[in-house]
Amino acid sequence: MATPFDRIAALRGQLAQAGLQACLVPTADPHLSEYPPEHWLNRTWLSGFDGSAGSLLVTADFAGLWTDSRYWSQAQTQLQGSGITLMRAGAPDVPDLQDWVVSHLQPGAALAVDGRVLDRAGAQRWQRGLAAADIQLVLDQDPVGAIWADRPALPTAAVFEHLPPHACRTRADNLSAVRAAMHDLGADYHLLSTLDDIAWLLNLRGADVDYNPVFLAHALLDASRVRLYIAPNKISADLAARLAVDGVDLCDYTALAADLSRLPVDAPVLVDPVRVTAGTLVHAPQLRLLEAINPSQLLKSVKNTAEADNIRQAMAQDGAALCEFFAWFEAALAAGQTLTEIDVDTHISAARARRPGFVSLSFSTIAGFNANGAMPHYRATESAHATIQGDGLLLIDSGGQYLGGTTDITRVVPVGTPSAAQRADYTVVLQAHIALARAQFPVDTPSSTLDALARQPLWRQGLDYGHGTGHGVGYFLNVHEGPQTIAVRAHARPHQGMQAGMLTSNEPGLYREHQWGIRIENLVLAVPVRATAFGDFLGFETVTLCPIDTRCVVPERLSADELAWLNTYHQQVRERLLPLVDGAARDWLLARTEALG
Repeated sequence: MATPFDRIAALRGQLAQAGLQACLVPTADPHLSEYPPEHWLNRTWLSGFDGSAGSLLVTADFAGLWTDSRYWSQAQTQLQGSGITLMRAGAPDVPDLQDWVVSHLQPGAALAVDGRVLDRAGAQRWQRGLAAADIQLVLDQDPVGAIWADRPALPTAAVFEHLPPHACRTRADNLSAVRAAMHDLGADYHLLSTLDDIAWLLNLRGADVDYNPVFLAHALLDASRVRLYIAPNKISADLAARLAVDGVDLCDYTALAADLSRLPVDAPVLVDPVRVTAGTLVHAPQLRLLEAINPSQLLKSVKNTAEADNIRQAMAQDGAALCEFFAWFEAALAAGQTLTEIDVDTHISAARARRPGFVSLSFSTIAGFNANGAMPHYRATESAHATIQGDGLLLIDSGGQYLGGTTDITRVVPVGTPSAAQRADYTVVLQAHIALARAQFPVDTPSSTLDALARQPLWRQGLDYGHGTGHGVGYFLNVHEGPQTIAVRAHARPHQGMQAGMLTSNEPGLYREHQWGIRIENLVLAVPVRATAFGDFLGFETVTLCPIDTRCVVPERLSADELAWLNTYHQQVRERLLPLVDGAARDWLLARTEALG
């Protein structure tokens, strides 16, 4: 069986044959999905590194993987023996990927990247940077595809309709809202390639991408019709008829390029430059592109009242599932059963599957004991996982897709007796979590600026964490959704202002490499709290319902306000979940929601 070392060697041979000096392999597909289908896992197939973010660069004498701090430990392990150098993106001694290319390739060299998987804005940045160094960017070749003989086929799962009472907006209303935005921008057409936007727009869902209920498609809107480019047989005749009533015409997935080429010269087409690929647009040089964020990104990020109510119900079902899991887990440990990180994934998934409205997991469960918990995106496998025994901390980050909402929650629980240092770290992370949960801020506050509120308790002790504090969450859609992002290193942009109805994660953390990791995550809904002479102010309603383990807390380190927040939250969790659990799960819930202090 070919190894990553063998595949890199084959790729170098392909580059030499094509007269190319380098190849860039990003983590993406033609829809710029966070979790591409297996057919588009080029970087994973080449390198053996299966984290969800990273770019691989291969030249005749160098191969390097650029990935951020969430994946450094994982990549260090998975790249062993591949000949690929881990480039710790963001570290002070590691050059930016484009800077490395400019400083190492000779003038006249050619860098290939499959334009079908490179966003338009990224392609423009690369072209500007490389042109100054007389390096050519080649977007019309696929060197990886040329050597991937047994490449998996594209997925063929059927598409289904998201229906009331869980679908709280009509397809006609969604289309009308997007068309109003098109009109305001002066666009006759609007091209969509991002799968969450298309699924939301048309009230459709699928199973082409792991964990995200979406399907492979493109969509082209004009003032009255929608052309949905999708593989044949994925939509039933009955559903096709209902779509036709709303002006949706089905076209073959491969027909987009020809249709774009036939649009009128200088036709104004709205595209989001970070959500459509350069390769998709290469077929339509005659168009006049209007660049702006997809209107659907903003529209779907603000959940309406009915959606918010459904989300609360989904959170309650999810919380009940977690009560069942944790009751089983603690009883199994007390009985002396040998448990592994794999068992955590198996049993927590089974508990969710028993809840009404459950469809699938919303991402691959992270269960990391002690040192494994220090890797924010660690994933246990059958060949590499830990047994949960002795003293320490178990971090569990998990979530579910329900017809009425998407969940994402992280809890850390003690195994045996946690150390004083672990309890101190846990307490300061809890303080960070509470700081953001209690925040109040004006409407339209750039989401990135809220990040510092969570980090203050950690910064005061000289501590920090490498990931963002919060991401938007979809409504039975992608667990990671824009446009809002609570991240200290994110650039504040006008469309990232916080609005009432936005659902966002609150997940500060602290990681001691090779020792333990702590992250406490709830989902929070932005809600109006007051109107003053200085404007309208928002706050957060915590909608995730699951006890935060108090056995790791150092109570005397909490302020009176922090203690009050924690006890009030646990009272709400108890009241909401008691009607949904019984037996051991009920007993566990009562014990873990006892007031502290």
